[in-house]
Amino acid sequence: MGSVVNYEMVEYAAAYLEGRLPVRPRVAMVLGSGLSDLGDQIVDPVPVNYEDVPHMVASTVAGHQGRFVGGTLSGQPVIMMQGRLHFYEGYSPAMVAFPIRVMRHLGAEILVVTNAAGGLHPDFQTGDLMTITDHLFLPGLAGQHPLRGPNDERFGPRFPDMTPPYDPDLQRLLREEARAQEMTLWEGVYAMVSGPSYETPAEIRFLRAVGADAVGMSTAPEVVVARHAGMRVMGLSLITNVPSDFDAGDPEAMHKQVLAVGEHAVPRMARLLTGVLSRMSSNE
Repeated sequence: MGSVVNYEMVEYAAAYLEGRLPVRPRVAMVLGSGLSDLGDQIVDPVPVNYEDVPHMVASTVAGHQGRFVGGTLSGQPVIMMQGRLHFYEGYSPAMVAFPIRVMRHLGAEILVVTNAAGGLHPDFQTGDLMTITDHLFLPGLAGQHPLRGPNDERFGPRFPDMTPPYDPDLQRLLREEARAQEMTLWEGVYAMVSGPSYETPAEIRFLRAVGADAVGMSTAPEVVVARHAGMRVMGLSLITNVPSDFDAGDPEAMHKQVLAVGEHAVPRMARLLTGVLSRMSSNE
C-alpha cells in the first residue's frame, strides 16, 4: 500500500491532471460517503479516474466513486474528489492526503471537506448538518500523522500552526447561507478515529467526555495537509447515525444507512454548498 509522498510525485500527478481539466481550480472539494452525487452540480464536468493519475491509489469503499471532477460550480473554478482515501484502507496518512497536495499544486486555495459522521451530541438527529469548528485527530495524536518524517519546505513549514484549523470567515459564510435558506446548521468538534470498526459504547462515552460532537474515520489528515500547504479550510459533516443506532449490531446495515442518509441529504447539502460558493464570489 502507498506510504511515502514526495514533491516529485505531486508535480507529476498535477501535471497529468492539468492537461485534462478545463479550469485552474480555486476551490478543492472532498465528498464523503454517500455524497458523491454533489459532483453532478458541476457545469461541464470533466472526470478523471484516480487509477489514471500517476501515483494515485484506488478508493475501495462502497459509496466512493474514486475520481476527480473539474469544472465550474456557482461561478467558482473547482476540482472535486468524488470519494476519498481512508487510513483504514491500509494507506498511510501521507498517502490519504496526497490528493490534497495535488489539488493545491494545481492552484486550489480553499479546501471544502465533507464527511458522513456519527452524531455524539445529545441533540443531534440523523440527517443533521454540522459545520466543523475544530477536530480531534486521534490517530495523529498517537503518531499516525501525515507530516511525520522529513519536511519538504516546498510543501510547507516544519511545524504548521493549527489555530484554527477551520477558517472562521468561511464558517461565517456557511452560517449566513444556512440562515438565508432557513436551514438548521449545528456547530461542533469532529473526532477522527482510525476505523474500520464502529465505536464501542465505552469509546463513545470517552469521545463525548473529551468534547467531540461527531465522530468519523476521515477528514483530519486532509485538513492538516491543507493547512500545512497554506490552504483555507471549511468542513461540513452530515450526521448519518446517532448513538442509539450503534446498538443495531449490524455493521453492514450501518454502512448502508450512512449511504442512504447521504443520498437523501445531497440536495440539501448541494444547495448549501453552492450558495456558499456564490457568496465566496460576491465577497471577493
